[in-house]
Amino acid sequence: MLIPTVKEAPADAEITSHKLMIRAGLMRKLASGTYTYLPLGWRCLLKVISIIREEMNRAGAQEILMPSVQPIELWQQTGRDVDYGPTMAHFEDRHGRQNVLAPTAEEVVTSVAAGEIKSYKQLPINLYQISFKFRDEFRPRFGVLRSREFIMKDAYSFHADEKCLDKEYWNMYETYKRIFRRCGLEYVIVEAESGEMGGSGSHQFTVPCESGEDIIVYTENSGGSYAANIEKAAVDALPKQKTEDRRQKTEEVHTPNVGSIEAVCDFLKTRPAEMIKTLIFQEGAKVVVALVRGDHELNPEKFTQVLGGKHNELATPEVIERVTGAKVGFAGPIGLAGKVDKMIIDYGVAAMAIGVTGANKTDYHVKNVVPGRDFPLEGDNIIVADIRNAVEGDTYKGVKLQFKHGIEVGQVFNLGTKYSAKLGCNFLDQNGQEQPCLMGTYGIGVNRIIASAIETGYDENGIIFPISVSPFEVIIVSVNQDDAEVVKTAEGIYKGLKDKGVDVLLDDRDERAGVKFKDADLIGIPVRVTVGKKALVQGNIEIKLRNEPKAQAIPAGNAVEKVIEMVNGLKAKLNA
Repeated sequence: MLIPTVKEAPADAEITSHKLMIRAGLMRKLASGTYTYLPLGWRCLLKVISIIREEMNRAGAQEILMPSVQPIELWQQTGRDVDYGPTMAHFEDRHGRQNVLAPTAEEVVTSVAAGEIKSYKQLPINLYQISFKFRDEFRPRFGVLRSREFIMKDAYSFHADEKCLDKEYWNMYETYKRIFRRCGLEYVIVEAESGEMGGSGSHQFTVPCESGEDIIVYTENSGGSYAANIEKAAVDALPKQKTEDRRQKTEEVHTPNVGSIEAVCDFLKTRPAEMIKTLIFQEGAKVVVALVRGDHELNPEKFTQVLGGKHNELATPEVIERVTGAKVGFAGPIGLAGKVDKMIIDYGVAAMAIGVTGANKTDYHVKNVVPGRDFPLEGDNIIVADIRNAVEGDTYKGVKLQFKHGIEVGQVFNLGTKYSAKLGCNFLDQNGQEQPCLMGTYGIGVNRIIASAIETGYDENGIIFPISVSPFEVIIVSVNQDDAEVVKTAEGIYKGLKDKGVDVLLDDRDERAGVKFKDADLIGIPVRVTVGKKALVQGNIEIKLRNEPKAQAIPAGNAVEKVIEMVNGLKAKLNA
């Protein structure tokens, strides 16, 4: 079998799962963000896929397979060609037609349903696939956690009414709990934004670990009472600051070539919390301004939701200069409300007593700016809202927020009619009236399940796989290949386990015992059976669990029965 283990991880491997998947011979890098899965890695993925398929079928979903090459016109109908932007991989075929490599399949499945669903009698229906997806990531990293090509289980349900959609949403929610439990993952469920998917209502399944790119925000006394990802996490409005300085008049200060928050603070001897950032966006011809405190980060998802779900791009330098009269880095809110279509002001800025901001004049800033006095907090085109990321020290409903990293492994979405209305996916209701189908979508990152299992299950010697997703359940290490009795015993146990349906690997290489043990630990197979000349003299073999320090000696004649008992015990824990 091809199991090319290596001692050293590649230099570009940043996190544990990436390092160990290379070292244990699960995969090899082809190019940035793309990997070849070798036999062990593919066996792991097939086991995850099998669990997903069993649970999705059990939940009443039907498996299909949709093309990865999709005409861009479908995406243009929903506007998601703009939402995905450069992340979507494009190519032109020989006939000059524009196509995309699917990052997901809402458009395609909705077009399929539009051609097949005619009546409420055909609803509800849930269609899913397990297939490769493509996203042209700007910076692929962390191995399979942020890759350009990956395997996703994506499901799509169609409904006649909200009650039916809600029922299927929670059906998928419970199905995902079973899937991740069977895969041996410890997960948390958090409220999430829908992002490019659109719609309303979403929950994200996240595996807590330090290497995760996602940030989970939760209340310290929660016990699960409030948890959200960073894109969704709400914060309490900050109390209004009080200071006598707000009576001071504004003062324009010359700040030559000083445009960034850090540079301005250093130049004016102030702090980021005393700065007001003015961010200018555009949606076609419309210009929208966002104001956040200098020490806060704009939350794109919250910002988009405040704008009614409309996606905005950062304005070009030409637009910024036209609107503000100044080069990039010197925009400010004074006098800007009347020049733009909307001004969205974060609660943190509205609570400031006094601050420093750009002067809408190249190389100048303004001190002693008072929100509400020097620029309006109310008006037809002004909205004060929560549009920033939560940070340490923030509260929600008066309770302090806490933060931890995690890996997103799945998410469920309530889409409403976002896709069906635009792509003509309609049905005739009981009164003969045409209605758009209500939709839900439900995704799982298959590769990420393997990476998450490794990130939360390893030691200094290698991987510690849950038995359900391990490439094999048992490894038999034949220590002395030159001894006929050892070979006979090892092969006998191997055959006995195979006959009983145990997924077993026999290491009968002509290698030193230390090499075999190191490889077994590195690969992370849950149960190791060691057959050696010394123990066989007493009629024994050794059995060791990968996650326990010591082996136990048992009679060789009882080996098959004992190993099956251990395997079944490990499986039972995952299904409890």
